Amino acid sequence: MSFFMKFIFKPGDQKEYKKIIQKEDCAIFNGELLHPVYATFALARDFEWSSRLFFLEMKEPDEEGVGTLLLIEHQSPAFVGEEVVITATVEKIENHELICTIHATASERLIASGKTGQKMLKKERLNRLFKNKVK
Repeated sequence: MSFFMKFIFKPGDQKEYKKIIQKEDCAIFNGELLHPVYATFALARDFEWSSRLFFLEMKEPDEEGVGTLLLIEHQSPAFVGEEVVITATVEKIENHELICTIHATASERLIASGKTGQKMLKKERLNRLFKNKVK
């Protein structure tokens, strides 16, 4: 199987994703609001999106990325209405896997840091894996 992913980024390159925290981004379980702050699970979604911004430019039409790694250290709250800036930095690209370090800040305050990993695969292979439910 050949890959055609565009290797257009290098370690140190960055993408920035800005987001205003909404009520839907808070810790809500079974309809109950636990805390009116940016939930760790919402951070996970947004960490993955921030690193996917690289893949949107790297992938060919017949390719798609899948997550391989997610590490989050949630260090400070961000409140509804606050703007959070999530910065993804390429750590390495190896064997068609993109590893990024991620930092999220609100008003210069570090909210969270961590890493993401995403691997580029042919859509055809992904469809086979999902259809066959094989690892």
